[in-house]
Amino acid sequence: MRTLKLRKRMRIYRMFRPLFPLVLIAGTAAAAELKAPTVEAFDRYIRQVETSLNQRRNFLWVDESPDRLKRARGGEVVVEPSGEKAIVPVPDGLVHDWTGCVFVAGAALPQIIEQVQDYGRAQSLHHEVLQSRILSRRGNDFHVFMRLLKKKIITVVLDTEHDVEYTPIDQTHWKSHSKTTRIAEVQNAGKADESELPPGTGQGFLWRLDTYWRFEQRDGGTFIECRAISLTRDIPTGLGWLIEPIIRTLPKESLENTLQETAAAESARAEKGH
Repeated sequence: MRTLKLRKRMRIYRMFRPLFPLVLIAGTAAAAELKAPTVEAFDRYIRQVETSLNQRRNFLWVDESPDRLKRARGGEVVVEPSGEKAIVPVPDGLVHDWTGCVFVAGAALPQIIEQVQDYGRAQSLHHEVLQSRILSRRGNDFHVFMRLLKKKIITVVLDTEHDVEYTPIDQTHWKSHSKTTRIAEVQNAGKADESELPPGTGQGFLWRLDTYWRFEQRDGGTFIECRAISLTRDIPTGLGWLIEPIIRTLPKESLENTLQETAAAESARAEKGH
């Protein structure tokens, strides 16, 4: 009898053994904490980026490469590292810097701007957005709330607030800058006992996010371009082989999905209009 019980326990152990590393990941990730030197390094990086953007000769990043431009015009969502490296280590953290572009054939710039400023509908257009609403607006300046879902092996829900400033340049060019002002991880999201962790604590998969958007109407459509710069935790010692793929791939995938879904929504609206 004891032998049968032991065999049964071993079968159960083997069945659930693949899940044990995931439990360990969650426990380790929860220990991450945003520190002042990490924030200072991110802020310095952002200042350098803004200086370089202001000095850039081409309005669109995609115009700096004939290959990128050809791929974008052909319908591809083009996403590449903004510089030599997409991921830059900082003290106790990582800065992720990706730029992407998509071309929406037949789309007019005013309709694109109308769509991206309609934050009340963001949750119906983007699968990572669970809730969204405008907290305040003054002209082309917005303060926005979004509940975001980050899911790749581990699921994380974040309550975020963003300051977004749009700048019209002329009839065919606009740009905007979005900056997170608050990010808090949500425990037991959607349940009666859901609660927020203090900002800067939690699993550390998103601590800061700045996005720089440019819109240009030409060539029979509108180019939508975004440079997304985010701050996450660093790779914990001993668990890099599990945590690293999550941290390294999520920022790029989020940008690709955002551009793809924005273009798809505008294309669907144009088809419906016709």
